[in-house]
Amino acid sequence: MDDEEIRSFEHQGNPGIVPLAGITQKDHLIMNQVSKLFRFLKPYWKKSVLSLVLLTAVVAMDLAIPRLVQQVIDQGIIGQNLQVVVNTFFLMLGISILDTILAIGNNNFSVQVGEGVGRDMREAIFLKIQSYSFGNLDRLKTGQLMVRLSNDTGVVQRLFQITLRIGTRAPLLMIGSIILMFNTAPQLALVMLPLLIITSAVIAVFSIKMGPLFLTMQQKLDRLNNVLQENIAGVRVVKAFVRAEHEAGRFEEANEDFTQRNIRVMQFMSTMGPLLNLALNVGIVLVVWWGGRQAIQTGEISTGQIVAFVNYLQTTVVPMMILVNVANVWAAAVASAERVNEVLEAEPEVQDAPDAVALPAALQPQITFENVAFHYNSSTDEAVLRDVNLTAAPGQMVAILGATGAGKSTLVNLVPRFYDVSAGRILLNGIDIRRIRQDSLLAHVGIVPQESVLFSGTVRDNIRYGRPQASEEEIIAAAKAAQAHDFILELPQGYDTHIGERGVNLSGGQRQRIAIARALLTQPSILILDDSTSSVDVETEAKIQAALEEWRKGRTCFVVAQRISTVLKADKIIVIEQGRIVAQGTHRELLASNPIYQEIYASQLGNGLGEKP
Repeated sequence: MDDEEIRSFEHQGNPGIVPLAGITQKDHLIMNQVSKLFRFLKPYWKKSVLSLVLLTAVVAMDLAIPRLVQQVIDQGIIGQNLQVVVNTFFLMLGISILDTILAIGNNNFSVQVGEGVGRDMREAIFLKIQSYSFGNLDRLKTGQLMVRLSNDTGVVQRLFQITLRIGTRAPLLMIGSIILMFNTAPQLALVMLPLLIITSAVIAVFSIKMGPLFLTMQQKLDRLNNVLQENIAGVRVVKAFVRAEHEAGRFEEANEDFTQRNIRVMQFMSTMGPLLNLALNVGIVLVVWWGGRQAIQTGEISTGQIVAFVNYLQTTVVPMMILVNVANVWAAAVASAERVNEVLEAEPEVQDAPDAVALPAALQPQITFENVAFHYNSSTDEAVLRDVNLTAAPGQMVAILGATGAGKSTLVNLVPRFYDVSAGRILLNGIDIRRIRQDSLLAHVGIVPQESVLFSGTVRDNIRYGRPQASEEEIIAAAKAAQAHDFILELPQGYDTHIGERGVNLSGGQRQRIAIARALLTQPSILILDDSTSSVDVETEAKIQAALEEWRKGRTCFVVAQRISTVLKADKIIVIEQGRIVAQGTHRELLASNPIYQEIYASQLGNGLGEKP
């Protein structure tokens, strides 16, 4: 990095970066978060060391130039020795060329290290998120994870790059210049020492004062990004309810809060540059006044020494200005590192037991709930499920009915261990599912969630998402069973039609049918349909159920439904109310004996109490 780049960094403002405050015990604990990320630097340690070696050589050459200027002035110009001027000229030219080559090498290596560290961190965070259970994802929201994977990793990456460049060069220049100031003119150095101490104290005071202004900076950035993420994801809802003005107000409030904090900081920071420039100019004036007097009256100091000393003084003060900005980068990295480590160090709530076993490839599953209770956050919260006892035999379709919030989706989410039960246990063929390897369990489960999530790509890619090696015949068979084949053929490119982001170019019913086909293609032993036909018409739903009749032989199927027509042919119907199973049986049994089921049936299909059981 050349002097022009240093000056550019010195004067640039980064409102999203947190300045370094006074170091307390808490700060040491927080800064320790940065050291935890050094493991990402380990694969690049050779390039890092080489970058620092090149940087040290560059600093040494930069510090040699003022001494050579002194030689030209004292021995060449004043001594009228042309040979000294010529020789020093070529020496300085060679040093400058070599300095440029080494600086380019330092920049190249530091960029490679920084970009490599950033890439590895992003990948590590992404893979960690994939290992999270649903409980982890409930706490770390989508907007927060996006900010940490993009913004926070970028800040830490910038730290490594800056440290290998001006973050190391500035203190080396400052220390080297102070040493050479005493070596060049000890008397002048002693005169300047109080000024340097005062300047350092001013920088320290500024850093301490600025810290409290930015303690909540990253949280404000989180808030801004969360509002933005929510609005982009829900822009159709915003437009449908004509709430654009309201959402614009929310964003404006978060944006203005973030902006005003940055303005306060930048206004405060803007006084630092002029004060340091003042200190530098005062120093130069003192050097010229005191050094000039000594040169004229006693001859103890030469003109070349004065010029060299002024250069070293500038090389001392300018890095101080740079270090203020470097401190911002460090402080930002401290805050971001803590947030990155929070993601990387979070332990998935659902983990394999040490003695976890794998399921056989062929499985006829029997699922048994024994006194199951579940709390989303902690045992102190109100239970979502209580005393659930249920058995789903191989080949059975178990339907789950209940009001919104009764716990239907929570119950089926416990089967694939998206969450672990808070009490009781769930058995699969007599084995507690907590003793089954998660990958083995999920290999036998096909699930169609309430929200049909599709990915950018073709229709074919989405259907074979869970089984990429599936043949074309298997893909078509799954699509036919899900009643998706006909509408897929009507799309512009059939199975090769590109699906937009989140399936935006498909209807809700079409998305649900593709999601059902995707689950069926994996040929799961356990199929979970979580209200997955809510956007499908009754006729199409009946066809899907008919196709599942043959398919589910030897398999266990859970169906969460709002429409009672969905569950009429289920082998067992579970009625849930406030987290408890209040009734279970076949349609005819419940219609004859259970008031809640009778009420649901009557409200949707009319009074069927006269139907014969």
